[in-house]
Amino acid sequence: MPDSGTDDGTGESGETTPPAANPATGIKMSQATASMKVGDTKQVTAVADPANADDAANVNQAVKYASSDDTIATVAADGTITALKEGTATITASSGSFTATVKVTIAAAA
Repeated sequence: MPDSGTDDGTGESGETTPPAANPATGIKMSQATASMKVGDTKQVTAVADPANADDAANVNQAVKYASSDDTIATVAADGTITALKEGTATITASSGSFTATVKVTIAAAA
């Protein structure tokens, strides 16, 4: 059946989704800093802020992680940081235009 252009509330009318009434205003990291030792792993997470934003699920699903120095610390798609050598690196989470960071300091293994 051809689309009549009317909206029946199912979201299948072909019209674009209206802007969220309570949109996310940013993303928050689970922590601001992390101290690790060479060889350690630690998972950090980034979530929409506020957590109850109408578009929180979309913001959270789009989060990508990156390390400022992959020779010191790498970060996986799920936010797991692996400490490779002594030094500092910044892990940046991004989702659309939102960003948040964790400063990671890595010490020698005991």
